[in-house]
Amino acid sequence: MKQKRRRIRGSFGWFFFVLPSLIGVAVFVLVPFADVIRRSFAETMSGTPVGLCNYQTVFANRAFQQASYNTIRFVLICMPALLLLSLLVALILHGQPERSGLFKTTFLLPMAVPVASVVLLWKALFHQNGLLSSFMVSVGAQPQDWMKTGWAFWVLVFSYIWKNLGYDMILWLAGLAGISPSLYEAAQVDGAGRLRCFTAITLPNLLPTLYTITVLSFLNSFKVFREAYLVAGDYPHSSMYMLQHLFNNWFADLDMDKLCAAAVVVGFVIFLLILLLRRAWEKDI
Repeated sequence: MKQKRRRIRGSFGWFFFVLPSLIGVAVFVLVPFADVIRRSFAETMSGTPVGLCNYQTVFANRAFQQASYNTIRFVLICMPALLLLSLLVALILHGQPERSGLFKTTFLLPMAVPVASVVLLWKALFHQNGLLSSFMVSVGAQPQDWMKTGWAFWVLVFSYIWKNLGYDMILWLAGLAGISPSLYEAAQVDGAGRLRCFTAITLPNLLPTLYTITVLSFLNSFKVFREAYLVAGDYPHSSMYMLQHLFNNWFADLDMDKLCAAAVVVGFVIFLLILLLRRAWEKDI
């Protein structure tokens, strides 16, 4: 009887412990998003229900199509590159712990650099009168504003990988540190080489870390908008016109009908992708 009472008290204790967080999430996330869903099926000004008209308008909008294509392309290129590069760097540093301190600091420095400083660096390098154009002039080529060409997209890709490489590397190192050395010793006694140890021990034990890093990297990919916006403004080159630019412009124009519908679509897609990734990870486990 006493144990049952303790369990009940413990349950109530946990409930009251998380209650402030639940209230905050409900007030600032769930309730506003529910209101966005409601508005996506109605006219913003009059509140008249319009069914799926807002969604049809969004999907037929060429700016939405272009922004969606650029965002998907950006994620599909950046995510695999970031995961592979950060894992490679983590494996190198994990094998040389005596030298890892300085390299960890070096790779983490981009995270400490303010966005304004990154923007100044971009302008100093890629502006028409920047360092890269000056080099092109010195070899007899014409100067150009690289942020207004197709290279702007790849500058954005480089910026994202450069800024998040150190963060993902630390997460990989934490996952590697959690693997027992006795597993490698037993495998080596059985005659397994480095490649076999990596595929049979390292990779399976890094699956939980892979899920966490993939989700965090995916969410961080939407934060690169800050640098792109400060460098190129509301309407950058078409190759780097992302969904964040589109939402910002629709918000500035108070075009709430399309904005609410597009926000629901993007939120649903992100939620679905995370659920699918979670399910695939559980199957592998």
